[in-house]
Amino acid sequence: MKLRRKILFAIILLVFIPVIVMGTVTYVNFSGAMEKKSSNFYWISLLETDRKLKFALSEISSITNSAITQPAIQQSLKQPDFVLTYDRKQEINNLLINHPMITSFSLYGKDRLLYQYNAPLSFTEMKAQSWYGAMTNAEGRPVWSGPGENGSESSGQPVLIQARIVKDYYSLEDIGYLVVYVRPDLLDQIFWEAATLKKGDILLVNKQGNIVFGKSGEHIGQRTDFPFLESHYNKEQDYYIDYYQGEKSLITFLPSHNSDWYLAAITPMNLISSESISIRNIALILGIVSLLSAFLFDRYFVRRLVRSINSAVNGMKRVKQGIFMPITTPQRADDESDQLIDGFNLMSAQINELIEQVQTEQGRKKEAEMQALMAQINPHFIYNSLESINSMAVLQGNKDISRMVISLGKLLRISISQNQELIPLHMEFEHVRHYLDIQKFRFEDKFSYAIEIPEMLKSYMTQKLIVQPIVENALYHAIEQMEAPGIITIEAREMGQDIIIIVKDNGPGFDQATLFSLWDQEHSNQKKYSDSGVGLKNVHERLNIRFGSPYGILVCSSPGYGSTIRIRIPKILP
Repeated sequence: MKLRRKILFAIILLVFIPVIVMGTVTYVNFSGAMEKKSSNFYWISLLETDRKLKFALSEISSITNSAITQPAIQQSLKQPDFVLTYDRKQEINNLLINHPMITSFSLYGKDRLLYQYNAPLSFTEMKAQSWYGAMTNAEGRPVWSGPGENGSESSGQPVLIQARIVKDYYSLEDIGYLVVYVRPDLLDQIFWEAATLKKGDILLVNKQGNIVFGKSGEHIGQRTDFPFLESHYNKEQDYYIDYYQGEKSLITFLPSHNSDWYLAAITPMNLISSESISIRNIALILGIVSLLSAFLFDRYFVRRLVRSINSAVNGMKRVKQGIFMPITTPQRADDESDQLIDGFNLMSAQINELIEQVQTEQGRKKEAEMQALMAQINPHFIYNSLESINSMAVLQGNKDISRMVISLGKLLRISISQNQELIPLHMEFEHVRHYLDIQKFRFEDKFSYAIEIPEMLKSYMTQKLIVQPIVENALYHAIEQMEAPGIITIEAREMGQDIIIIVKDNGPGFDQATLFSLWDQEHSNQKKYSDSGVGLKNVHERLNIRFGSPYGILVCSSPGYGSTIRIRIPKILP
């Protein structure tokens, strides 16, 4: 991405986006606050509506509670073939038709219609009603059925029905049924007094989703799918936003005192969001202004700054090619961008001078290096010198000096002359053999050694100088401390895809604490033979770095039982 675009993107990111985010957050928070405020308003309204509904229905239930315990109804239902007289009918009428909202009722025996007052249902029709099952399960408690669930709204004659079983006053046995029809004005009056916002509505719905009644009088009897009617609904709050009759609305709900009913308040969201439209418009205006400001800033400032930087970049490219040309600016503003160009011109001039100085010094340095190379001693000079010493020892008849010089020469050839890091295993063992032969002249008969390498393992490659440091440690830390003659054995074994090299001595051995002490202080302690340069830890780390964590050395020792060092390396063919 070009620098100019980066700066423009940064301005948009730091100015435009924060303004939009701030406006969006403000709008969302204000809308949420309005939703919660509207929900609280409706929740209080629903609570008051349910309180009034409970009072009105309880008033009707009190009348029927008193009526079904009176002798006129009790005696009439207890006698199977009893025929009501005119006086008995009037007495029953006086018990029930004494409330202005009760329009009619029906009194049924256990198997027939006993008496009805302006009621339309026969006994068979009564048993076919939707509320009949709930009435039988209620065990004498009143069951209410509103206009939207008993089918009266669709017939054009809406009515509120209370149905209940009549029980014997003394034995509590079922002796009949009482169905009371109440004017819908009872509900209309309660819901009309409920407080709502403009175009808002309050509904009474049952658990099956049928609208029992509504303040607006619309959609009564229709079926809805409110989520709070589901048995598994997890109630986190008393409101949510959903579509109702095709319009996005805030729906606040409250369980009614009647366990079969719910009260729901419906508020169109456009009424709630209308109060936050001004905040949304302000956020949009601020966003447009900030975006326009970003483009103007880019047009009149960033473009000139980027042009100066591009000129400096092109100048640097020319410097990289060895061309030192000053940068010219068509118009000067005497700001930091012009200072950048002036600084670059000064820097390129100084670099040009420095390059000329470096070239002169490089010529002198090469001449000095050539003279130093000519003065270096060729390693072959050392080998030739050792050969001369060996020849003199042979002429003098000193075979020990001859053998020692030969071993030292071969030792040096392996450790110095071989530039490659990996050497054949037999060469590494040969290096150890020459080392031990030289040490034999120093220790004389104080130790003996044995080297064993199978023929099939000789050609495998190994890292150089990994066995000799182990043998050196065995000499100086084990054999040298012994009074009796010591024995060092070196052998190679095959183990699957790996090779195990075992270095074993019969020295005094050491405990775990001594091993850790030697391991940690190996490079810092100035011991008698520390100039050998390589120790146990060094060998282990070199093998671990070269071949990986499974490879390295394993130390086994115990006081009085000698030491065994196992070196594990992979099989590597030349």
